[in-house]
Amino acid sequence: MSLQVILQLIVGSTLVYAAPLIFTALGGTFSERAGIVNVGLEGIMIMGAFAGVVFNLTFATQFGALTPWLGLLVGALMGVIFSALHAVATITLRADHIVSGTVMNLLAPALGVYLIKIMYGKGQTTMISQNFGYVNFIGLDKIPFIGPIFFMKTSAPAWVAVVVAFIAFWFLFKTRFGLRLRSVGENPQAADTLGLNVYALRYTGVLISGMFGGLGGALFAQSISGNFSATTIVGQGFMAMAAMIFGRWNPIGAMGAALFFGFSQSMAIVGAQLPVLDHIPSVYLQIAPYVLTIVILVAFFAKSKAPAADGVNYIKSV
Repeated sequence: MSLQVILQLIVGSTLVYAAPLIFTALGGTFSERAGIVNVGLEGIMIMGAFAGVVFNLTFATQFGALTPWLGLLVGALMGVIFSALHAVATITLRADHIVSGTVMNLLAPALGVYLIKIMYGKGQTTMISQNFGYVNFIGLDKIPFIGPIFFMKTSAPAWVAVVVAFIAFWFLFKTRFGLRLRSVGENPQAADTLGLNVYALRYTGVLISGMFGGLGGALFAQSISGNFSATTIVGQGFMAMAAMIFGRWNPIGAMGAALFFGFSQSMAIVGAQLPVLDHIPSVYLQIAPYVLTIVILVAFFAKSKAPAADGVNYIKSV
């Protein structure tokens, strides 16, 4: 196997697994930049996956190849709706952010499976007929050496996720809205004094996180798992949260960390086809992403500086 073929295999698989993590980590970044800890990213991804798969199964014949892309929008909408529960609990009712997020993670799989049983009479759906698959970027795939590795048989949603990460960075750090959103995550009292609506901005941050998280869940279901069940999203939301922390609450940093986690997950799939790794028992490659998640959280969480008011409920003074 040539070096180019090996790299093409690794890069293609990495992008597929990293894309859902990129979107979800971006969502977590917006929420925590606004001062709301969103441990419920896992639950949001689950509901996004549920909505995306149900839409795909229902409308595949009508929309054809466009179905999975529309499924992403449906998943994003479901994520917004589900994240609103977290927003109400933490912002309006001033509940503990960790407790609220944990409840969402416990609620989502049970609710998803319950609805699937009502709709399909069993605890999981059939496999979807329309998925994302792989594409070639015409023109770019002709670039010597680089083209076949990055732009041939690659994931279109992954490249969309990369572009969105840069747009999110610009949005957070180069626009007036981004400055206001970050201000309520750093010092909500000062932001309130300047006339900013702290509650509205925090709601916006959480709902944006729901949109990205639901989109990430729908993407994972339609590009990797192919169906919905209680185990469709297994730890992906926590990996995305780890990527957000590893990336220091910066969209571009979160994207880079998500690519790293995507690479670690892809090794469990393509490792058996690669020299040296093909001698490692597959079980070790399968648990590696989760071990890396724990190691990175332990190593970097204490050193990472979250927004000053992250996780702190705000009570408006009168």
